[in-house]
Amino acid sequence: MAVSVRIPVRSGGAQNYELGEPGSYPKPAKPLTSRRPFAAAHVVANPLAENTSMSGAHLDWDATLAFRRHLWSWGLSVAEAMDTAQRGMGLDWPVTQELIRRSLEEARAVGGDLACGANTDQRPEARLDLDAVVEAYLEQLELIEGEGGQAVVMASRHLAAVASGPDDYHNVYGRILTQVRRPVIIHWLGDMFDPALRGYWGSEDLDLAQEHFLSLLADHSNKIDGVKISLLDKDRELYLRKSLPENVRMYTGDDFNYPELILGDGTHHSDAFLGAFDLIAPAASSAIQALDTADAGRFEEILAPTVPLSRHVFGEPTFYYKTGVVFMAYLNGHQSHFRMVNGLESARSVIHLSEQFVLADRAGLLSDPALAARRMAAVLEVAGFTQD
Repeated sequence: MAVSVRIPVRSGGAQNYELGEPGSYPKPAKPLTSRRPFAAAHVVANPLAENTSMSGAHLDWDATLAFRRHLWSWGLSVAEAMDTAQRGMGLDWPVTQELIRRSLEEARAVGGDLACGANTDQRPEARLDLDAVVEAYLEQLELIEGEGGQAVVMASRHLAAVASGPDDYHNVYGRILTQVRRPVIIHWLGDMFDPALRGYWGSEDLDLAQEHFLSLLADHSNKIDGVKISLLDKDRELYLRKSLPENVRMYTGDDFNYPELILGDGTHHSDAFLGAFDLIAPAASSAIQALDTADAGRFEEILAPTVPLSRHVFGEPTFYYKTGVVFMAYLNGHQSHFRMVNGLESARSVIHLSEQFVLADRAGLLSDPALAARRMAAVLEVAGFTQD
């Protein structure tokens, strides 16, 4: 029997939307090999606890860790404690530490691949000097590497605030990289994701910034596994990718253009490190399974309908994409509620969420259409839009 739900539309009024059938996505029978695909994972808030800017974060640990097992079951790697997990938008340092420890323990138990974000956000000061930025980074790196994890060196708001030019970035990153125990991933997060990071690498001119960045990579390539580029700029990623030191991977963070970038041009390709893969894990896994068998056509066919969904979720203001990620997990039954750390469930309108619901259905990514329809209707009812 067809499932339908009445939803509001942006032009005014409403429509009865009939859902299609979920896509058929087989779980991998063996590890994915053609790409290293990270899904940056969200956290599940405790819906009965205070989760405000004043209270700090309170998580539902069982649901949070269960979602990581879900991602691993599809053969994906998990990127932990990144911006998708609301670093800098509600996830405080005490909870971040526990998240890293628990996730690394879970990864060891199930044999999952995991990398964890290291930042400087345990320091509350608005401005730190360069020495204090280095100390803060090293404290977080020690936590991650001391637990046996691989680190992702995230872009630091503190460093962006205090650095006077590219030499300061080289100073800080150089001191960090000489002390890491294993090669790290360097993350360049654009200001569309975090306005406080404008001018990172020492210039607001991205052409100059990328040359400063490449110089740093060349100086420390033996300590760098790869770079994650989150600029939503396909051409810039292509330039950087062909310019990287030979042993340094490109991990695309482009949630708009990931199919083309992951597929590559026959000479260069990008691995993946995407918040979008939290949304589309079954499709992402199935597409890379196809790539493992050299079926590029099937890879593109699987991912093509996911792109409109991802572009919608990551639409401006991009930093609110976390709301769409958690909403998708709620629709698919990975958590019992649509509540978020810092109350971020309110960051997108019900019209935006209704449009996401339609795009997710068209991509075949609502695994239980009847459940998704009931949950969509419940969210709308709370907003004052009923099914009558």
